[in-house]
Amino acid sequence: MSRQLAELEAVLQHMISEHVKLAKHLDAHQAAMRKMDMRAMDDASKLEEGARLRIGTLESRRRVLVNQLAAMHGIAGKATIIALADAIPDSKAKLLGLRDELKAVVQHTAARATIAGRLAVAIAGHLNTAVRLIAGAVEQAGLYTKYGVPKVSNRIGVIEAVG
Repeated sequence: MSRQLAELEAVLQHMISEHVKLAKHLDAHQAAMRKMDMRAMDDASKLEEGARLRIGTLESRRRVLVNQLAAMHGIAGKATIIALADAIPDSKAKLLGLRDELKAVVQHTAARATIAGRLAVAIAGHLNTAVRLIAGAVEQAGLYTKYGVPKVSNRIGVIEAVG
């Protein structure tokens, strides 16, 4: 087994573990959003960003290794793990197994991210509505009834008439 092939397998395993970590961070972020725990949301988003950066680094390394292996084995066209597995029969089962596992983990993580994103949009919408209501109330400063309606004075004084 070549050094590049062993490194590719290691990179794929690291990618799988990073995606699993990212899914856990997304779950923690989603739980923090449900509780409106700002500190936990901030911590989870920092952990998510770190995992995303590591995944990006691993992905670029994976592409380099796949291209190197494709050049070594004379694979023409687009270099993929499937093409490498066909060109290297001894490692076919291992490569395809890692590819399938990575694909499943990525799909699971993407589903988690979609759910967390929808929850974040809903929370942002509620906060936006609350801020708009508060801003509208502040624009009409004055006395309010017990029902929350602004109380309008019966007469207009000199200062209000000039202003």
